[in-house]
Amino acid sequence: MKTSMIREVLSKIFLIFLLLIIIFPFFWLLVSSFKNEKDIITYPPAILALTYTFDNYVKVRTTIPLMAYLKNTVIFAGGVVLTSSLINSLAAYAFARIKFKGRNIFFFFVLLTMMMPFQIFMIPLFMQMNKLNLLDTYAGLILPRMASASGIFLMRSFFVTLPKDLEESARIDGLNELQIFSKIMLPLCKPAILTMSILTLMTNWKDLLYPLLLTNSTNMRTLAAGLALLVGQNIFAYGPVMAGTIISILPLIILYAFMQKYFVQGAIMSGLKE
Repeated sequence: MKTSMIREVLSKIFLIFLLLIIIFPFFWLLVSSFKNEKDIITYPPAILALTYTFDNYVKVRTTIPLMAYLKNTVIFAGGVVLTSSLINSLAAYAFARIKFKGRNIFFFFVLLTMMMPFQIFMIPLFMQMNKLNLLDTYAGLILPRMASASGIFLMRSFFVTLPKDLEESARIDGLNELQIFSKIMLPLCKPAILTMSILTLMTNWKDLLYPLLLTNSTNMRTLAAGLALLVGQNIFAYGPVMAGTIISILPLIILYAFMQKYFVQGAIMSGLKE
């Protein structure tokens, strides 16, 4: 009894210590966003300061068009989430439930793209978007990311866990593949779709290099790319950058707080069987 209690206490202490390590950078970021510039760069560094101010948030609002960047980010990330949820689900359903010639080979090449870093094909992508006159447009930002290998893989892992009796019964009732997908399979995979949507939203919301590549004007920049304007070669505004970072990650934190239950459920269910 004593040994088990000691182990339980030690495990809880370890988990609390691990939690503090994870939370500490976010706490430092939040506190520093209200500090003066001299308190942020002071050495040795101090977590707390004697005075706090909202000037950093005011500087972000007056230095860059924050609301325009937020609007661009919502349109870009939201458009990618909506389109990729449909396309990834359709592709994953085909790979998991429909037997066609070369299915495994095609899926192998889809997975192969997950191993290629973005830097390899960023120049061909830029040239392609330039020839299509899609640079500096919402369509140019959304179209290349309407499908992703990771999203297809996640949804396929979920579809293979569903019993085959469902689609066989539907075919007997006269439903075609599209009707089976939309009326039977799609409602059953809501947790997986929500999981994929959250991951897709976070990936595109915080992306820096991709929006910088496909946008020329500052009015089309996203939040991450817009905050990069506060950093110069010899000037680094620590306070406004930290305040802008808090503003950019706050919607994601709120969204994840409300969707955590479905995110965990979808991650578990999609990994039950491959």
